[in-house]
Formats: sequence, C-alpha cells, structure tokens
Amino acid sequence: MYGWVRLKRDVFEQLLAEARANSNIECCGLLAGSDDVISVILPARNALQSASAYEIAPEELFALMRRLRLEGLQHLGIYHSHLTNENTPSATDVERAFYPAVSYVIVSPNTTTARPVRAFRIVEGRVYELSLAIV
Repeated sequence: MYGWVRLKRDVFEQLLAEARANSNIECCGLLAGSDDVISVILPARNALQSASAYEIAPEELFALMRRLRLEGLQHLGIYHSHLTNENTPSATDVERAFYPAVSYVIVSPNTTTARPVRAFRIVEGRVYELSLAIV
C-alpha cells in the first residue's frame, strides 16, 4: 500500500448506496473534506451514461469545484463505480487521471466483493493502492 485515505463512515456508506442504486451506469462525483479527511460526497451526473465509463461534464465539474471553494473544502478525491469488473483502475481511468494529488476511489456495487470501496493514487500513469481508514 502506498499511503492512506481517511473517510467518514457515512461517506463510505453513501458511496456504496449510490453505486448500488445506479445499476445501469457508473456513478461518479467528487470527494471533499478538511484536514485530509473525506467528509463530503458530491455526486455528479455521468455525462456518458455508460455502464463501463464515466465523465463529469466540464460545466458540472466547474460548478462542483466552485462549490468546494465557496464552502472552504479541500478537493480530496474523485469516485466512480465499476459495475461488472474489479474495482481497480482501468486503462481509461489511468489515462484520464488528471488530478495526481487526489485519491481515485472506485466502488463495486456487488454485495459479495471483499473490498467494495478501494482507493488509488494515479501519478504519471502509475497506480498506487491506498489503504482506507474509516474514521
């Protein structure tokens, strides 16, 4: 493991609930908080409406980033779900990892997945798994 991601229990549960509620398309959004603890989930619309890829439309991403600034929150992560495959970064996830300082959280809606929420740091095409700490 490469480092730690600390998130509130209710955020962990919200991530699972959102992934399980969106069984036809990948869910996605931003994760925020303060003092390096993820305490806020900011769901976004998957502009691709795809079961195997996600994208947050530029205007929605801009609005979410503006909300972070206005509320004094740190941008700590980006999340999405993988509906059918393992919750590790896909080649597309790695290619589109434009924020190397944040965590990429991938959620599996499958109730039998051993680790349904996993976090990664993706820097210059390299993937590092992060340990999760529920606080």
